[in-house]
Amino acid sequence: MADDLVPQRGPANNAAKRLAGPIHAERHVRIICIGAGASGLVLAYKLQRHFQNYTLQIYEKNTELSGTWWENKYPGCACDVPAHNYTWSFEPKLDWSAVYAGSGEIFNYFDGFARKHHLHQYVKTRHQVIGAQWNSEKGGYDVKATNLRDGSVVEDHCDILINASGILNNWRYPAIPGLENYKGVLLHTANWDNKVDLTGKHVGLIGNGSSGIQVLPTIQPIVSKCTTFIREPTWVSPVQGLEQHVFSDKEKLEFATKPGVLLDYRKNVERGLNGQFGLFLKGNNINEDTHKYFLSQMKEKLHNEYLESKLIPDFSVGCRRLTPGVGYLESLGKENVKVVYGEITRVTEKGCVCDDGNEYPVDVLICATGFDTSFKPRFPLINPEGKNLQDEWAKEPESYFGISAAEFPNYQFFLGPNCPIGNGPVLIAIEAQADYMLKFIDRWQTHNIKSFAPKKAAVRDFIAHKDHFMQQTVWADPCRSWYKAGSSANKITALWPGSTLHYMEALMELRLEDYDIEYEGNRFAWLGNGYSQTELDPTADWAYYIREADDDEPLSRGKRRKLLAKSGTVTSNAGVSFSGKDTAKSG
Repeated sequence: MADDLVPQRGPANNAAKRLAGPIHAERHVRIICIGAGASGLVLAYKLQRHFQNYTLQIYEKNTELSGTWWENKYPGCACDVPAHNYTWSFEPKLDWSAVYAGSGEIFNYFDGFARKHHLHQYVKTRHQVIGAQWNSEKGGYDVKATNLRDGSVVEDHCDILINASGILNNWRYPAIPGLENYKGVLLHTANWDNKVDLTGKHVGLIGNGSSGIQVLPTIQPIVSKCTTFIREPTWVSPVQGLEQHVFSDKEKLEFATKPGVLLDYRKNVERGLNGQFGLFLKGNNINEDTHKYFLSQMKEKLHNEYLESKLIPDFSVGCRRLTPGVGYLESLGKENVKVVYGEITRVTEKGCVCDDGNEYPVDVLICATGFDTSFKPRFPLINPEGKNLQDEWAKEPESYFGISAAEFPNYQFFLGPNCPIGNGPVLIAIEAQADYMLKFIDRWQTHNIKSFAPKKAAVRDFIAHKDHFMQQTVWADPCRSWYKAGSSANKITALWPGSTLHYMEALMELRLEDYDIEYEGNRFAWLGNGYSQTELDPTADWAYYIREADDDEPLSRGKRRKLLAKSGTVTSNAGVSFSGKDTAKSG
């Protein structure tokens, strides 16, 4: 009978249908999602698993799914998170090759996830969203997307718009004067040309962020010479216990065939990752111990007083995103690698001129210079008052919990400003965001809500709390970081004021008091015709509440949290190391 309650378009028809149906009748919802990377795929999976009476359209600009892991193919491209924990919490992969897996393996994981769960059915590839505008008559957004195959423009409409386009895939060349004059081969790590053969070439490498750190040790053995241009120090070392390790056939066989072995490994690594949050707090023992370890590791691997003086930072460990840097520091000391420290003042036809006054000619110039991390949407997003979120976020992006924006109704996004992108495990944070969005979608479906958006006052209070919290963190140190929009002094706009576990608890329930909600007609129309959903289900037990004992789930937050977190099942987390071994037991 619920299928007969699908409303027609228009507030009047919606209200009439809702009054004629039972309480919590699920009206049809149309969702548009931008991007079929990891976030878009997990949204599709969860929507498919938990919901009915919906349509989902995902627009993806690339020819394949998996987002950044399809786009990034540069030499040495890998994830800086242990592979067995760079998976969905419910979807392990048995045969990762190593602790830090390459981008090809990661692409295969997400592509395989999409194929296993038939998620391609929701995706239109080679379609790039170019604009979205609130439709005051219908509610929801009118969306335009360009079909990149033929240039035509597709017009669509949705009740709820979700942006899953990510923050680390909008690549850009560095703003160095004269870059367009360079006559050699110019490459960007995020727009790699696999047809270019670097063998025997003199290569210039700009940047020592994550991409540059992965590229150098991969190309060093094959190039005639590499001149790497570095303008600032950075901490480079795997966290103790999570060094690179290639899994043996025996280990992979045990992961695949011995019950509980892989689960125990994943859990212990995850406990270690969650246990590192103290590293980001000033004066914390974990931070001080990690600082000593990183310092000793960098000195041991560089073994060069000049490089040590230039590359080892004065700022705290964790101020910039940490990278394991497998083989990077060792590569800097190779005979065919020259380190040029300082600013590139301009690029000539032959190569780079630096602030030391010298010109460094190169055959190939690789820009490992990152992405636009401004958080602004890449298309005009117009709200009911005609405001464009691109303009609203031009100076400082301000979100509600990294997931929604004040005055922009029915619009949600993954990995928005001040979410835990660098606070601990990131994929479980994405899962928590997807769950939160789906709770709002459920609310929209089962109530006569027209629009929902966080209140300006709620966003203002959240930002004030975040700014106060950040003062005690290492992220506030004077280091240049994309956490602070590429500056050393800006506000911290990329990170959550707490740990990943803290974020998950914050998103467990909808705080509707923080939202402006507009209804279609009487807000209690969802009560319907007086019938419950149970009475309309002939297979349901109409006396389900009659029991022999009280087996209800806890009503208090504290007891629910203990039940969810399996409190009491672990002797102590204090002895868990990053290696995935419980040192309290093995020591």
